[in-house]
Amino acid sequence: MAEVRIKNTLVGDGHPCFIIAEIGINHNGDVDIAKKLIDLASFAGCNAVKFQKRTIDVVYKPEELAAPRESPFGKTNGDLKYGLEFELEEYQEIDRYCREKNMTWFASCWDEGAVDFIAQFDVPCYKIASASLTDDKLLQHTKAKGRPIILSTGMSTLEQIDHAVEILGKKDLIILHSTSTYPAEYVELNLKVIPFMQKRYGLPVGYSGHETGLPSSVAAVAIGACVIERHITLERAMWGSDQAASLGSSGVIRVVRDIRLAEMSMGDGVKRVFERELPIIKKLRRKG
Repeated sequence: MAEVRIKNTLVGDGHPCFIIAEIGINHNGDVDIAKKLIDLASFAGCNAVKFQKRTIDVVYKPEELAAPRESPFGKTNGDLKYGLEFELEEYQEIDRYCREKNMTWFASCWDEGAVDFIAQFDVPCYKIASASLTDDKLLQHTKAKGRPIILSTGMSTLEQIDHAVEILGKKDLIILHSTSTYPAEYVELNLKVIPFMQKRYGLPVGYSGHETGLPSSVAAVAIGACVIERHITLERAMWGSDQAASLGSSGVIRVVRDIRLAEMSMGDGVKRVFERELPIIKKLRRKG
């Protein structure tokens, strides 16, 4: 049975779904908003929160940063990217707050320097975003940290995923099926890929969703997803590119509740007559 240990939690077949609240950049560069999102994830019963970390001048070319783009941070794309990026002081406070709340946290690191930056906080695992799946050097650098890796597979071919798995190795690796549209449409989700990937790779497989609703996440768990990752926000109408593809407070609470109810409903696969059915047999069945 494929399983991976993240901190003190086993993730994989036969274990409760590991639910990740993706904060990403929905904090809008404000640590107080980040704390409120951590509070929301904790209250809802999520297992972990996830951020994103980039070394801006490495990930983006100078001409991209200089491109005009209106935002609360200024008039260029660079103003926006730097405005949304937490640095050491902010992550120290996030780390402190998550420890206070007993909330596991980690990050998607988009470059090698970002991996090294996040490593100083002794995170229990690393996330590789779908956009980074084809970055061999980043994969190798992340693997060298010796921690479990969660690999998202949106906008990737099977051949590209095979290659990434070959580089990362199957030890302590979790794969997330995903569709990289924001927000995603239901016809694009293709959840049947989840059991296919389980058979193909023999690894724990989960689902990272960017749709606006809840049923698909519950359905993913019902067909075997051992991880669910969903973006969260305080309010979907807030400013920011990822807010519309996120779950608001009621959505986060409901999706965790529904996943746990779905898990409870699956049972053990052994057909039996339950004790609470016995009086119904006496009442409704004419013959024994």
